[in-house]
Amino acid sequence: MGGRRSCLSGYRVMWLYVMFDLPVGTKAERKKATKFRQFLMDQGFEMAQFSVYLRFAESKEAAETFIARIAAERPNKGKVHIVTITDKQYGNARIFAGSKREQRPKNPAQLALF
Repeated sequence: MGGRRSCLSGYRVMWLYVMFDLPVGTKAERKKATKFRQFLMDQGFEMAQFSVYLRFAESKEAAETFIARIAAERPNKGKVHIVTITDKQYGNARIFAGSKREQRPKNPAQLALF
């Protein structure tokens, strides 16, 4: 077999953060911003904050696929930032809601088909 490992490694699996600031001054702009948010949710992203969405990706290649999809669907105006971090890096995240610390979201269950 090849030199690549098939098991998931905390250094290989990724988390994608999509952060955006889209114009919403007109009805058309609000519609485009809403459509973009819905697209992210349809792609499996969850809202971390109003304009910050995150998603688990099982590999850098999978992350690159999501990045290409987002680039193709993003509105013409406004800014969209995409940040990828490894699962190990994400494990250091500190998440607070009000005065309490929240647990970070767990990695989704993986299904292996042979």
